Amino acid sequence: MADPRASGSDSGDRLELPCGETVDPHEIDLGMREYTCPCGDSHAVVTDVNPPSRFFPESLVAVLQETIDTDDEFEEFGTPHLLGVVLEEFPEEVVIYDASDDGAVGYTLLWLTDFDARRLHEIVVELVVELMEHAISHADDDTAVSEFESQMLEFDVAEFVDQYRRQREFESEHDHPV
Repeated sequence: MADPRASGSDSGDRLELPCGETVDPHEIDLGMREYTCPCGDSHAVVTDVNPPSRFFPESLVAVLQETIDTDDEFEEFGTPHLLGVVLEEFPEEVVIYDASDDGAVGYTLLWLTDFDARRLHEIVVELVVELMEHAISHADDDTAVSEFESQMLEFDVAEFVDQYRRQREFESEHDHPV
């Protein structure tokens, strides 16, 4: 995994964003999905307390958690793993703040991206679909492989994200899982 560009202990409580601006992590509210930056862009905000159902229905989250074994300090597959995949794919567009020694923020990990929240959502879905495609390619069942590939040809990431965000009511910080 790529090294974070800033951490809680070294940053002097200022996190340098991908655009070059800085933000005090204490300004990030737990309900915040985007940070409106002085650069004029909106940056997606994700914390480790955001459930993976921010991006996927609970039924898919349950399948991912049952299927993917983790070998780290987290009990099960979750948001830190999703953002870890994004960080690996886009190391220059994601910054992470380690707040494990900062009891004033309410989270342990904070990610801010060069993408807005909607684009980040699309990226997370695209990367999980790629992981699923890779996993199914190792299956011994050719019928399952071709059925999955056929379904993926019809799968529209942007439409999925639009529908899911409408269902989750992302216009409010009080959104809820479906």
